[in-house]
Parts: sequence; structure tokens; C-alpha cells
Amino acid sequence: MADTRQRLIDGAIETLRTHGLTGTTARSIAATAGVNQALVFYHFGTVHDLLQAACLAATRARVEPFVDRLEQITDLRQLLALGRSLHTEERAEGNVMVLAQLLAGAQTSPELAEATAASLHLWIAPIEGALTRLLTGSPLSDLIDTAGLARAVSAGFIGLELYEGVDPDGAKAALDALDRLAVLIEVVDDLGPVAHRALRAKLRRKKF
Repeated sequence: MADTRQRLIDGAIETLRTHGLTGTTARSIAATAGVNQALVFYHFGTVHDLLQAACLAATRARVEPFVDRLEQITDLRQLLALGRSLHTEERAEGNVMVLAQLLAGAQTSPELAEATAASLHLWIAPIEGALTRLLTGSPLSDLIDTAGLARAVSAGFIGLELYEGVDPDGAKAALDALDRLAVLIEVVDDLGPVAHRALRAKLRRKKF
């Protein structure tokens, strides 16, 4: 029974990749999974429920190795390099197409929106933890909302993944700009304690 559920979950993700959301039906999922169509309803109740379960299960499988790699990161440029690597992997495996379909469906389905948001949070939480760790001791640490920054970074990478499909050069330029920003933050971190205090004071006056 557990094997059948997993086959349906895998079949739902693969069907999204190949047929898009409009082509993802109980019949097409069952055909991809190689099982009887009735098993979709037996195990999950509805196609939407199956898609929600598949969305979360597939994301957990991708996040686990990502978290292990995050723990090896020691600076922001390494974090960006990991993001670039993940970006390439996700596109090669067809996961960008799956994400695009889920985001599109979430605009009109509150249930799918909830599942998609929960899946995105699985990425956001470890990114927030890494940013908090990397920015500790930086003169910018008490001025940056790391929770908000983690969501901005995640949203930015999602946008770039989708944008790359229509403008690869533009997406690359955006990633290069982020790389230069990481270098700038490293330069700020390398300033002496007097410069740190002066920078903090000036930023507070600007009410960042």
C-alpha cells in the first residue's frame, strides 16, 4: 500500500512535468504511475489532495540534501554559489516546470496555495537559519530582518528560475549582481571595529 501511494506521488509530479496542471488528471496520473485510476481516490480522496501530498513529499526529498550542503557554507558568496548550483539542478530535473504549474494553480485554488506555501517554507526555513548564522557579528546583523531576507532570496530565485526561460542572459546578469552584493557585504564585514560602529550609527540614522 505504501508503495502504491509513493507511485501515485511520483506519478503526479512526473505528470505535472510532462502535461502541465491542466493535463494532470486522475487518469493521466494513474497511467504515469502504472496503477488503476480508482487508487487515486482510494488513497487520496481527490486529485487536489494527491497534488498537495506530492508537492510536500517532492520538496522534502529535495530539501534534505540541500540542508546538508548549507551546513558547509561559511560565507555569503558560497551561499550564492550553492543557489546557482541548485538552480541548475532544479531546471535540469524539470522541477522548475513543476513549480511554475503549482504556482499557477495556486492562484485559483486555496488548498493548492496552502500546500505550495508550505513547500516553499521547507526551503525558506534552512535559508533563514544559514543567513542568521552567516550575518552574526556583521555590522548589518541587527539591521537586517533575516526572516524577511530569506523570503526575499527565495522569491528572487523562484522568479529567476521562471525568468530564465524567456531571458537567460538577463537571469545570469541578475545572479551576477547578487554576487557583487555579497562581495560588498564581505568588504563591510572586514572593516575595523571603529568603522563598524560608525556604519551602524549612520544606518540607524537613515532608519533602514
